[in-house]
Amino acid sequence: MAAPKELDPSTSLAALYGNKVRKLRLRAGWTQRELGEKVHVTHSRIAKIELGTESLPRQLSNALDEVLGADGDLCDLWEHIGYTPPFPFWSRRFFEYETKATRMHKFSQVVPGLAQTEEFMRALFQAGENYGASNLEEKVSIRLSRQARLDTPEPPWLWIILDQAVLYRIVGGRDVMRGQLAHLLALAERPRVHVQILPYESPDPVAMGGSLTILTLPKKGEVVYMEGIRSGGIIEEPEEVAKYAAAYDRMQANALSPAASEDFIRKVMEAHYPCAPYDPT
Repeated sequence: MAAPKELDPSTSLAALYGNKVRKLRLRAGWTQRELGEKVHVTHSRIAKIELGTESLPRQLSNALDEVLGADGDLCDLWEHIGYTPPFPFWSRRFFEYETKATRMHKFSQVVPGLAQTEEFMRALFQAGENYGASNLEEKVSIRLSRQARLDTPEPPWLWIILDQAVLYRIVGGRDVMRGQLAHLLALAERPRVHVQILPYESPDPVAMGGSLTILTLPKKGEVVYMEGIRSGGIIEEPEEVAKYAAAYDRMQANALSPAASEDFIRKVMEAHYPCAPYDPT
């Protein structure tokens, strides 16, 4: 049997964590397979944890701490190595810009975060749990705190263009969708918020590639934020920003007017998400 690979706990916190796990496992007289069986993971994953090359969720760290008798040491270490920010780095940079923006122009194939109800965003985040840890409560809290900007005495101007399909794609059930569309109508009543629907009859290549946000920043001008399913990024080069601004202008010209868009949303609500009939029982 090959000798176990030497560990250097000074290289990283993950290596320090792994070294601690190995010491406790050996003190208990267990193999990696035996430890894995006790916390319901494979022995190969235990090996990666000990080498500091495998991330692990809080629940697994708690289980390791308990079965190894670490007296909370592993839990304390995990707080420094196991935390995964709820949003990727490109989104966090966008959030920083968003707090400074005086104007926001958004096109999206899903209701954008600033316009979502809490029920709608929860349904979205819960669906995302199928693709990895979602930090649900933290994500909801961050998104709601971003929305608070719209309630300040001097909110930014906000233009939202929604692909027509957004109104029909059911997220969280029909009651959630009715509440979401009602919220869009309420937002549209604010003097600095404009909501428009891009109908099926006005296809645009840009409108098929994900979401687009153009922020106007004091002393910096405009920046563009593009986001897809698993990637995103900020564009700051003036020539590239100008191209996306022109594309947005074209979509806005092809979209229904704000008044016509509100009427369209109401018709969709009545046809697809009507109120449940009153039941006195």
